[in-house]
Formats: sequence, C-alpha cells, structure tokens
Amino acid sequence: MVTFKKSEIRAIEEAMAFPNGFGYVLDFSDRTMSEFFEDEFGIEIYEEKYLVNGTSKRNCLATFFKSSDVYTTLKVLRALWERREGIIAKSPNHHAIPEAISSTDAFRKVIENQEANPDSTKSDGVDKFTSERTLEELVADIERTLAANKPEVALDHLHTYCVKKITHLLRIRSIDCKEDEPLHSTFGKYRKALVCEHDLHEFSDRALKSSILLLDSFNDLRNNHSLAHDNEILGPVEARFIFSSTFDYGSNCSCVTGGTGTNVMW
Repeated sequence: MVTFKKSEIRAIEEAMAFPNGFGYVLDFSDRTMSEFFEDEFGIEIYEEKYLVNGTSKRNCLATFFKSSDVYTTLKVLRALWERREGIIAKSPNHHAIPEAISSTDAFRKVIENQEANPDSTKSDGVDKFTSERTLEELVADIERTLAANKPEVALDHLHTYCVKKITHLLRIRSIDCKEDEPLHSTFGKYRKALVCEHDLHEFSDRALKSSILLLDSFNDLRNNHSLAHDNEILGPVEARFIFSSTFDYGSNCSCVTGGTGTNVMW
C-alpha cells in the first residue's frame, strides 16, 4: 500500500483541481473518469471499495491511492500528469494561470517521491523460463538488486536476461543464433518467426519492429551506461523507469500471441 504524507495528498488534490476547481479531478466527468481508468488500467474506479469515503471524484481517487500498490499508483499518477499537462497546454495564456503553475512543482515532487520507492519497480517479468543454474543465479541477482533499491546496478544483468530469454525463444523453434549476435538482431529473428507463425495485423508487426529499435538502444545503454564496463551509470529514477518500461512493453507484446506459453516476448 502507498503511504502519502498529508502534504502530498494536498498537492495531488490541488493539482487535480485544475481546471474545474477543488473537489474535481482535472476535466473528468463521472463517465469520462470511469472510462479513463477502465481503458488505461483495467480498473473500475467507481467500484464499491473506492466509494467508502464518499462518491465524489476527489474522494474516490484519494481512496484508490490509499488502497493501491506503489507500482499501480505511480502509473496512474504519471497518466494524470500527462493529461493535466495537455489540458494546461491547450488553455489560453496557460503560462499565466496561477493555480496551474503553483501546483505543478508540488505534484511533480509527489511523483518523484514515488519513483524513488523500491516497490515502484517490479521484477515479476523476470521468470525462470528454463531449468538452468546460470539463469537461476541471474534472476536471483536481479531480484536482490531491485529489493535493495538499486535498479541502476541491475541494468547490465537485465540486458543479459533479455539476451538469454530471446535466445531461448529462438532455440525452441530450432532457429540458430550466434553467441555474439546483438540483442536487437536476435529479436529481429524472433519477430520474423512470429510473423510466420501468426496472421499478425500490420499494427502488431510494427509494434514488434519498434522493439528492435528499443533493444538496439538498450545495447548502447548496457555498453556505455551500466556496470558492464567502467561507465558513468544512470541515476536510479531513470534506471527504474527503464526496468518498468521494459517489462510493461514486454507484457503488452505478449498479447500479440496470446500471452501464454513460449510465444511471448518476455
């Protein structure tokens, strides 16, 4: 569960008060707020457990935050931040709106505090997909490092894990890959295999292709910004974002092929 300071709750409420005033949540109506949470997070925000402290949008949101885990809370806060920024940008003379400007920094600080929470990074996607001692030690080390709130230290091993996972997905399909083949190249082979196995829509194929670009960038990150070499490493907040993004994206890609068994990205 998330524990917010009273000042943080106040900062959220003041930020959400724009543009409709205190007690509201941004520009949402009851209907659009319900749709937003359902579409973006699969959450029924007007479920009875979120209404115990009142049925207003403000009370409902506050109750949701108090009863949710850090990971989910942070995803919602980020989405609300983006929506709020969009509303402000579309407002006439938005740079001169006092209530928008004064609450932005405090709201940003709330998000940054949650990003620094070790529980905001999940290692659920790091699974032991085959029986192998090296893999077991690798997964255990990633989990230990995340538990110690040092995601920047684990980025090198996250890259190694991705290499092993994609190589495994290729080998069970009897597809060869070289020992020194770059991560994005092996994923390119995996994408081609999925295209052959499934009647993918153009959108799905483009999503898989975009993964190749991301993993190519991950190669650079591993080589030049991790402990793989004598590098200046990333800060913990950015490293945590990379971890979360990697597994969120992998989870979404798994839906392409059913999300079970071996036909998944991660």
